[in-house]
Amino acid sequence: MFFYEYLFVRASLAYLVYATTLGFLFYLEPGWMGFLRSSHVHAGTVGFFLNLAFGVAYWMMPRPGQIKQPGLEAATFYTLNAGLLLRLVLEPYALLHRAPALQTWLAFGALLQLVAVLIFVYAMHRRVVTNQMLWKLRKMREARQNHGDEERT
Repeated sequence: MFFYEYLFVRASLAYLVYATTLGFLFYLEPGWMGFLRSSHVHAGTVGFFLNLAFGVAYWMMPRPGQIKQPGLEAATFYTLNAGLLLRLVLEPYALLHRAPALQTWLAFGALLQLVAVLIFVYAMHRRVVTNQMLWKLRKMREARQNHGDEERT
């Protein structure tokens, strides 16, 4: 597991604890649900689920031609989590204090999350290949290796 895949999984576990803690607190103080419900849902779905799915996909999906994508992994991680953290911090405040001026920042957070998803889709489209495509890439790689061996002799 590479560094950003590790970060995705670790972040997902932190968001899981956060979402579960909020869920528990709703039973102790039901009045908090009105302004923290959205944070609870986003911490669970985007924070836990998407971070875990992205991290495992980057880790486990095939790497045709041994492609490495640390730049795309980093961009996905930082944009997804920056957008999510903006939402988790600002949205409860905006709801509690009726601060519509924060809408621009919340929209920016949502845009960051959208960009993260688009980066992830771009990265995965290069990895989603059929078995036939993998065999073709393998044969091409073997042919190049054999051709190099013939030139040396």
